[in-house]
Order: sequence, then C-alpha cells, then structure tokens
Amino acid sequence: MRDTPLSNCERLFLLKAIEAKKRLDGRQTYDYRNIKITFGTDYGCCSVELGKTRVLCQVSCELVPPKDSRPTEGIMFFNLELSPMASPAFEPNRQSELLVTLNRQLERCLRNSKCIDTESLCVVSGEKVWQIRVDVHVLNQDGNLMDAASIAAISALSHFRRPDVAIQGQDVTVVSPETAEKRPRLFICISYLLVDPCEREERVKDGLLVIAMNKHREICSIQSSGGIMLLKDQVLRCSKIASVKVSEITELINKALENDRKIRKEGGKFGFAESMPKERITTLKRDDAPVEMTDVKETASDIVNRTETTTEVVPSPVLVAMGTAQVGEGIVNSWALDEDEEDEPQTEDRKTGTVSDVCFCAVE
Repeated sequence: MRDTPLSNCERLFLLKAIEAKKRLDGRQTYDYRNIKITFGTDYGCCSVELGKTRVLCQVSCELVPPKDSRPTEGIMFFNLELSPMASPAFEPNRQSELLVTLNRQLERCLRNSKCIDTESLCVVSGEKVWQIRVDVHVLNQDGNLMDAASIAAISALSHFRRPDVAIQGQDVTVVSPETAEKRPRLFICISYLLVDPCEREERVKDGLLVIAMNKHREICSIQSSGGIMLLKDQVLRCSKIASVKVSEITELINKALENDRKIRKEGGKFGFAESMPKERITTLKRDDAPVEMTDVKETASDIVNRTETTTEVVPSPVLVAMGTAQVGEGIVNSWALDEDEEDEPQTEDRKTGTVSDVCFCAVE
C-alpha cells in the first residue's frame, strides 16, 4: 500500500513555508523535535521517541567463530525492520529501497566509523569471538528515521553490558553482565540539511545530506543523495550545525544513562512501564478527590432560603361528573358560534365537528 500523494497545493505550501524559514509544527529551520530516551528492564534495550517517530532497539551478543579473513576481530551485525505497524506504506516481508538505504547508512555510521573496537571482542584468536547484534524496529514513522535509528542504536550500545569471560587453559567461562565492567563508547549522530524533517517535509525534498559525527567533532562519514549540487560553504555550514546538535544529543544520552544507572543502583522501579505517564494507562482505580463536608447543611439551607417562592396559583380541575374533569375556570367556549347561538345550551355536533368544552376522561 502506498501513501496518499501530496496535492499541488500542499506541496507548494510546504515549499513556501520552508523558504520563509517556517515549519508545520512551529519549529525553526535548525530545531529538533523533542527527544525522549527510555531504557528497558534488560541491558541493551532502548526506545527513542523523536516527535511522533518511535524506534525500539535491542542489543544482544553470542560467542561465534570468527571470519577467516579477520580471525582476531569480533562481528557487528545490524538489522533494521520496517513493519506495516509503523506506516501503511511499509510492506511486510519485502525489502524496499528505503530499508536498504537505512541499513547501509546505519552500518556505515556505526561499524565503518570504528565506534566499537572489534578487536576487543576477540576471546580466543581464530576460535571464539563475540558477535554483537543490533536489531532496530521502527514502531511509528513520522519522518527522520535515520536520526532516530542512530540515536537508538548508540543509546542501546552504551547501555548494553557484554558478559566478560575468564579463560583457563581450554575452558572459557562467561561472567554475569552485572559484574562486567562497562566500556565507554563513542557517540555518533546523524544530521540533515533541513534539521529533523517530518514525514510531509521529506516528501517535498530534492536531496539529502547525511553527516555522521562524533562528540569530538570528527566527521566519520558524509553521504549526499538526490539531484542537488551543494557548494563548499554549504557543506561547511551543515557540518557546523551538526557539531552543535551532536553535543546536545550526546549530553542528552549521557543524562539518560546516568539516571538509569542511579535508579538501578538505588533499587527503584525502571523500564518502559514505569516511564509511561499514569494518565495513559487504562485503569479502574482512581485517586479519591477530597470534598469538604463540614458546612453542607448550612449551605443547603441558605440556598433554599434565597430561592423565591412561586406566587402564581394554578387552578385545579373541576369535577363535572364521575370520571370526567373540566380544564380551565369553567368559561363557556364560544369559538365558531354565532351571537344568537351563544345562549343556547352547549352540545356536541358531530356534523360540524364543534365541541362545547374540552374534557379529559379518566379510564380506570
């Protein structure tokens, strides 16, 4: 299923707004949406919300034989999935062009930039090495998947604790992750020419510039796609903007890691369920609202006394005979009667359809 294409009016409106340095959500040209980083109960599980774009990342590891060409290096494996749950445009069990592009960019940014020392993943040369697997699942698509995926992968790798090993002769013993020392990692961020575009802004783009940079302002990779030609000054300006955004996001990741470490050390509650606001959880239990009941009687009495009594007297029905009741004050109804017939006794004429009085009959 494909997305509904933008109309010419929508496309023109978006382009005019970008030219005027205005965004649909009120941001400036170089502003990011709100970034929320949440860690799961297990180490290496991370959820990142970039505006309405949401990505879940899980890091795992296992001991495997190394590659023949690199017997002393570990293996890094990246897997990114686009499910129809994130967007109706994503088809299941099919590798789209967007999926292949995101996978290649993620591998280029994290593996080729040497943000992880693969030689430190070697246990026994030529026999046992650690294979680090990074699974990224897109939960909701609202633009800028590359930034959200890279932030989630970096946060999950920084939060993950690889089990340590103890080697005695031919025996290899795996140590629990809780006792393993956490290794520092290098944080990398991705930046666009139009910073953090939403899904509609991505539809009207002519090209894309992706810059991978670490917190030391070292450019790891640059990739340009589309039919645009950039000048040297434009690329330098984008790199300066990327360095500022990398510092901000790195500080945000460090703060989230520190908060998670502090909560785990103090024995508090942590995980995805604890990070969700209570207002979003459907529950039948509500907090009791305090109500002041001391002067209820006095207040009710004052309200009754201030109420004006009704002086209008409603006449009661007149009982003419058993089972009948006359409505009104007994005045003779002379509607549609001549002046000469007013003095005659009032009877019912079925031919003319006139009725002398209006009555209600009570039926038991």
